[in-house]
Amino acid sequence: MAADAPTPAPASSEVPWAWVVAAGLLAGLTSGLFGVGGGIVIVPALTLLAGFPHKLATGTSLTAIVPISCAGLVGYGLAGELDLAAAALLTVGSLAGAVVGTRFLRTLSGPALQWTFAALMLVTAVRLALGDDGDGAGRAALTVGAVLALVALGFVAGVLAGLLGVGGGIILVPLLTIAFGLPLVLAKGTSLAVILPTSVVGTLRNRASGLTALRPAAVVGVAGVVSAYLASQLSLGLDPRVSSLLFAALLVVVAVRLALQARAEGRATAEDGAPAG
Repeated sequence: MAADAPTPAPASSEVPWAWVVAAGLLAGLTSGLFGVGGGIVIVPALTLLAGFPHKLATGTSLTAIVPISCAGLVGYGLAGELDLAAAALLTVGSLAGAVVGTRFLRTLSGPALQWTFAALMLVTAVRLALGDDGDGAGRAALTVGAVLALVALGFVAGVLAGLLGVGGGIILVPLLTIAFGLPLVLAKGTSLAVILPTSVVGTLRNRASGLTALRPAAVVGVAGVVSAYLASQLSLGLDPRVSSLLFAALLVVVAVRLALQARAEGRATAEDGAPAG
């Protein structure tokens, strides 16, 4: 299928910059507090408030995530909340996944993917909410199976990052805790270490496709740097159970947003394909 021609961003004079800055601040808060990229805030903000086409908003979000995730990573890294071995393996898979995701962003209609991802988020939210203390007991030694599983998880997160404009932390953090036993704070720092290079690779590919707007991305990213760092410090002191419940609530919000978006896109596709009366 041939790629769609890139749709230009609104003119600079038409962009509500105050709202764009506010979106960056909120995205940074979300990133630092939960170990995610912040795309769950940035993409709807750019589409609903700034009038960006969805694909352009997705690519621009991935660019804005670069400085935001970097700031959050510094906060967690200084506190020692970073599993370097797990991050390296996840990154191997995530970089490959980002290449795949950004390739299909140009051509893929996403409702089926969005419904699937929304269902996964709801299941994960329930699992987090019902956990004993909301925290992992600690990662076991890296067996061959664990190595392959981490690379596979990174690949899935990278694909989602490229397709949805999120950093991938929305799936990395809960699964690192549930499936690999990382304490939640450690999972957040490790997630941000993976998000950073993934976002860089995704940005380079989206630039080549014309699917990112640098100035809005820079404004969002810079606005989110301070709030991401401060929120990472707040997260370090959160009770694990409270942190887990907050993350579960975030997953539910993401699932609902994706489901609504998938339904809207499905209806639009059906209307476009309907024969003229």
